[in-house]
Amino acid sequence: MANTPNYEVPGEMRDFAEKSVDQARKAFDSFIGAARRTADTVQGSAEAARTNAQDLSSRGFEFAEQNVNAAFDLAQKLVRSKDVQEAMQHQAEFVRTQFAAIQAQAKEFGGIAQSAMQQGAERAKSVMQESADQARKAMEQGADATRQTAQDAENATRKATS
Repeated sequence: MANTPNYEVPGEMRDFAEKSVDQARKAFDSFIGAARRTADTVQGSAEAARTNAQDLSSRGFEFAEQNVNAAFDLAQKLVRSKDVQEAMQHQAEFVRTQFAAIQAQAKEFGGIAQSAMQQGAERAKSVMQESADQARKAMEQGADATRQTAQDAENATRKATS
């Protein structure tokens, strides 16, 4: 077997290596923390979108039920009408009230949809800004750690060669 020289790593170099690993771990932990917070926020956005979709669906069924009930009420009035003139009055009244009801329903439905879209857009903007800020901070920490490590390595090398 070849006899290899016994080279002892200076304490400063070991300290430097340990510090470098700690700094890298801190930078990585910061980055992962930012990524997790972003994922949680995105999940919250998806939940809000689901809730808004459920609200729209529920309200749509309520509108449909109202409109069908109005049609049944009209049918009942029509079969009880004494003559054609009374039937025509019921029909005209139904058309006026249903036209107004459908306009109100459309306005409400549009407002709900617009509000949901606006909330989603605002939340998405907020998530993106927060994610960008957190990523920038993590990268800055990593760059600072790298600069410090390089400086520490240079200092350790100078001490070791002195």
